[in-house]
Amino acid sequence: MSQDSTPHSGDLPWSQQSSHDTGPASMGPAGSDRAHTDQARQDQARPEQAWWEPRPSGAWSAPAWGADGQAGPAGANRYPGVTGQYGPTAQARSGYSGTATLPPVTDQPAKGRKTSTLVAATAALALIAGFGGGYLGSELNSNSAASADSSLTQLNTSAPVSENRSPAPAGSIQAVASKVLPSTVSVLASSSGSAGEGSGVVLTADGLILTNNHVVEGASSIEVRFNDGSTASATVVGTTATDDLAVIKADGVSGLTPATLGSSSDLQVGQPVVAIGSPLGLSATVTSGIVSALNRPVRTGSQSAQAQDTVINAVQTDAAINPGNSGGALVDMNGSVIGINSAIASLSSSQGGQAGSIGVGFAIPVDQAKRIAQEIIDTGKATHAVLGASVSDAAGQSSQIPTGAKIAEVTGGSGAQTAGLQADDVITAIGKQSVESADALIAAVRSAAPNDTVTVTFVRNGASRTVDVPLGSTTAN
Repeated sequence: MSQDSTPHSGDLPWSQQSSHDTGPASMGPAGSDRAHTDQARQDQARPEQAWWEPRPSGAWSAPAWGADGQAGPAGANRYPGVTGQYGPTAQARSGYSGTATLPPVTDQPAKGRKTSTLVAATAALALIAGFGGGYLGSELNSNSAASADSSLTQLNTSAPVSENRSPAPAGSIQAVASKVLPSTVSVLASSSGSAGEGSGVVLTADGLILTNNHVVEGASSIEVRFNDGSTASATVVGTTATDDLAVIKADGVSGLTPATLGSSSDLQVGQPVVAIGSPLGLSATVTSGIVSALNRPVRTGSQSAQAQDTVINAVQTDAAINPGNSGGALVDMNGSVIGINSAIASLSSSQGGQAGSIGVGFAIPVDQAKRIAQEIIDTGKATHAVLGASVSDAAGQSSQIPTGAKIAEVTGGSGAQTAGLQADDVITAIGKQSVESADALIAAVRSAAPNDTVTVTFVRNGASRTVDVPLGSTTAN
């Protein structure tokens, strides 16, 4: 997608907390600089997970796990819209200037079907992004007609709703929804012959909005609908397919309610969360659940042949997320955004249609998202961290379960070489985060800040060692 590289003035007042591999100097063949072709993947050290092809209708379906059959949410994909994939790239936005002001950070305690069997499961899963078209309105109303003289329609069995409602209890889902709904939007993106709807999070009062790249990728026209029902056209500030994030600018607006951006660094498994977005075109939808898992490596294929796959260190949730939720907010019970909803797992459909939530959704951690959003606003581009090694899954001789990321090759002059890492070393942890596969290593490195130093735990000749590795930096696609 064409991007506006014009820097936008002003710093966002969120803390630059560390949270985010390409080329030979990247985290490895899975997720490194590769075109969306088999030929471009021949030099990888590990088999690609799962790739997709368009079906004649233009809608998309996707397999669940990697083609290698291993368990785990690798191989995610997205629906670019119910009516088809986007066409021509959107025009670059230009001419915007001004101060980007965000609220202070509060630190609060989808292509032809292929399926592979999930280990120890009886059904195949498909990972898709929560992005779909708003087409359900007529379907929802198609059976709602009733006879005019029906006795039920003539009865008023409930008391009128009082205009003086009691305030929502603090910390309740109702209170969270009341706080966050004004800061979420529906994003309607279209191109020649196709259209779809996703979600977005308001960053500034003058219209900067954070969403997923796959929501707006390839769109020639973008419109946003606010919680009060008003609408505005929008243009793209910048995107990164590698991280599946985009910043857009609603035109001619002011006085919006920016979302409160929290922190994803202190999330706990089991804590309650709320998801807000526009599933299946149903704008301003609120669902709730818990944090099901942290640091879940999830891979989704990019729609662009020039872009790398997206591999995120995801927050997993069982809050209902469906096509159309992509780009929307995952928030804690204080109403602070802790993730940007991006993908879901879904049971494969024999009919090839869009499948819905089964309680396995994934969000980009907000610490990573806000760092990237700041870079896009400042420069129109984003960067991510680079380790400098090609890797593959490591597993014991008697097991197919990955036990780490095995280095195939170290790039000269990279941080990995500087730290003394070698081919055949098996990386098992980055900092306190366990690394069980090549994708897990990719996700962990991409979530770190470029040029940071991380502690790498690895096994060499049967002995476990640790070393501090300076990460490099590269511009994200």
